[in-house]
Amino acid sequence: MTVDGWFYAGLVVGLASTIMCVTAAVMKKKPNDITLLSLAAVELFIIVYAAASLVRLTTGEHLTGAGWEFWGYMFTAAALPVAGFYWAMMERTFWSNYVMGAVGVTVVVMMARMAQIWYGLGPAAQHLQPGIGQ
Repeated sequence: MTVDGWFYAGLVVGLASTIMCVTAAVMKKKPNDITLLSLAAVELFIIVYAAASLVRLTTGEHLTGAGWEFWGYMFTAAALPVAGFYWAMMERTFWSNYVMGAVGVTVVVMMARMAQIWYGLGPAAQHLQPGIGQ
């Protein structure tokens, strides 16, 4: 799989958010400014990545995979931090930090899939692409 700087930036932001939220949960702390701002950083990154992807597409770059799938992942990745924030506001217990911690790592996995859609599969995985029965 080909990855770019966007993936690595998302990896840093997502894992940092996950580490902060899970650490707060293990310490049995309620959602606080640090955990909520780490979730906001994930959301801000996704918004910037979406805008940059739109610019890249309008300036002539092409997706290898389906556009609807890429933008579906993008929309879902943008909705996850909002849902995590809403959860944390509704349930102000340390368990909310675990939910918010799951958001960061989930966005990282979705970024990996978006990179596959953008660049295509690497040579090692191309034999898996044709599908069942071929």
